[in-house]
Amino acid sequence: MVSQKVVIKNPTGLHLRPAGILCKEAMQFKSLITFSYRENTANAKSVLSVLGACVKCGDEITINCEGEDEAEALKTLVEAIESGLGE
Repeated sequence: MVSQKVVIKNPTGLHLRPAGILCKEAMQFKSLITFSYRENTANAKSVLSVLGACVKCGDEITINCEGEDEAEALKTLVEAIESGLGE
């Protein structure tokens, strides 16, 4: 398992559009991909789970990847988040 902390840069946090982009990126991989925020853990492959985490701009999340392509998955998701998820 690999994990990394990353800060959400989107001005409006993880609302529907960036949450959808995050899920689309996560679904390319076979690994189990989750992220932790405060006391909650969300499935990065589920838009409803991502939205339910209520992540705002400036919040720090920890992405966790576990599986055969975990390193590549983590790298891709961190880069997507740091680039603003299309915003």
